[in-house]
Amino acid sequence: MNQPPGRVFDYVVIGAGSAGCALAARLSEDAAATVALVEAGGQGRSFLIDTPLMLAVTVPRRIHNWAFATAPQSGLGGRRGYQPRGKGLGGSSVINAMIYMRGHPGDYDDWAAAGNPGWGWEDLLPLFMRNEHNERGADAYHAVGGPLNVADIRSPNAASLAFVEAGVQAGHARNHDFNAARQDGVGLYQVTQKNGRRWSAARAYLDPAAQRSNLTVITDTQALRLRFDGDDCAGVETTRGALGARRETILCAGAFGSPQLLLLSGIGPQEELARQGIALRHELPGVGANLQDHPDYVIGFLSEAPGLLGLTPRGLLNIARGYGRFRSEGRGLLSSNIAEAGGFMSSRPGLDRPDLQLHFTIGLVADHGRDPRPRYGFSCHVCVLRPKSIGRVSLASADPRAAPSIDPAFLTHPEDARDLLRGVRMTLDILGQRALDAFRSANVFGEPGTSDEELMALIRRRADTVYHPVGTCRMGQEGMGVVDAKLRVHGVGRLRIADASIMPTLIGGNTNAPAMVIGEKAADLIRAGR
Repeated sequence: MNQPPGRVFDYVVIGAGSAGCALAARLSEDAAATVALVEAGGQGRSFLIDTPLMLAVTVPRRIHNWAFATAPQSGLGGRRGYQPRGKGLGGSSVINAMIYMRGHPGDYDDWAAAGNPGWGWEDLLPLFMRNEHNERGADAYHAVGGPLNVADIRSPNAASLAFVEAGVQAGHARNHDFNAARQDGVGLYQVTQKNGRRWSAARAYLDPAAQRSNLTVITDTQALRLRFDGDDCAGVETTRGALGARRETILCAGAFGSPQLLLLSGIGPQEELARQGIALRHELPGVGANLQDHPDYVIGFLSEAPGLLGLTPRGLLNIARGYGRFRSEGRGLLSSNIAEAGGFMSSRPGLDRPDLQLHFTIGLVADHGRDPRPRYGFSCHVCVLRPKSIGRVSLASADPRAAPSIDPAFLTHPEDARDLLRGVRMTLDILGQRALDAFRSANVFGEPGTSDEELMALIRRRADTVYHPVGTCRMGQEGMGVVDAKLRVHGVGRLRIADASIMPTLIGGNTNAPAMVIGEKAADLIRAGR
């Protein structure tokens, strides 16, 4: 599949993340169409990627990871946040926690009601099912036979099971399937794994397409700017030369990369382009605006339970001893996605859908793992699912190799701060239940017993992303919309965007599976000639 650039294809797909892998593979099912998939990272294959537990190594470091930093966050006391994003075939699906989550149906219906026909829940559910091979089998909500393998966690940690019991003791429903009839409650997550190993978007979509002569995958090649023929996009300039597109160029570079490439190509707000000395090709003020991400806070407890993940001599020995079982059976500690359990709950009565999500982890998590604690422990993330704080992605430089400027504007809206504070209180209640007594010793960060003012100050000192940026090339009508409901860029011919950047609003859950479905949807739209 790997060939040098400098050729002309029917379709050029820029970015081999979750959406790009799905889109390129589906387009290449038409043997008469030639498809190039361009990825700035490498092949996305290594022990660190295939072994689920090793996300503890890749997320905090520049290993298969762009490891972006945000602009200083006024809502977080002026701190710069951290934005890990996957680098290589599969994109962020090579470093994420592998949680399979679709989101709440009402979120998609909101998209359709906002003027985006074809994007409601009933429109997208068939694509989620086409995408999925669920090892539990087929039912009204799930399917078998799709490229994305979805499995139960093979060796759930005793602490994860105890967390679920603690959630029930705190009054929350037990939920065996967050992607079925109801989302609220607590339970174990399903994961995108096969035989206990990571099943990335590249594994799901590109591996089966590897022998297709009409699909060319070009790695270690960064897109620099788009090429044009009049008002039409005609391909892309890359670090290894030009690629031409006869029919369409499709941006799948993600919530940071897609707006950056548009801006570098002269498409976006005129004032910003002028600041960088970039000639305006087409004014589109919504490019880079509408950045939304889930603000998240992590509670941590020390533990004396040796079955948890711990950076101690004994803990490291347990990991080494588990390698043989993982290699032969795909089970044991190395098969853990770390965030094995979680839940959805409402911060206050009267909401029509949960507005908080929990991720329970089997080790201490501080600063995304960049502040390792040499102790056994467990943590629980709590995030606000539909934040009202809206940020922006812009250019830090006209140099395409420079990172973009990322400003999520976390907790700048008072309702986000209020809801996260409530979520932390509710999560502390769960973690204090008797089911976790055997695992819980000392609280690490000092939340219990604090006043609301003290707890809010602590939240602003420690909160950050839970890795779900979306919305920077939002789907919508002219104005702040960047693409229409067919994902065509307003005012530019033969150019579409298909990734999480097109989401008008955040969905209530993890964004990996929805990104793949956006790729699936784009393929259908393109093949239908719309």
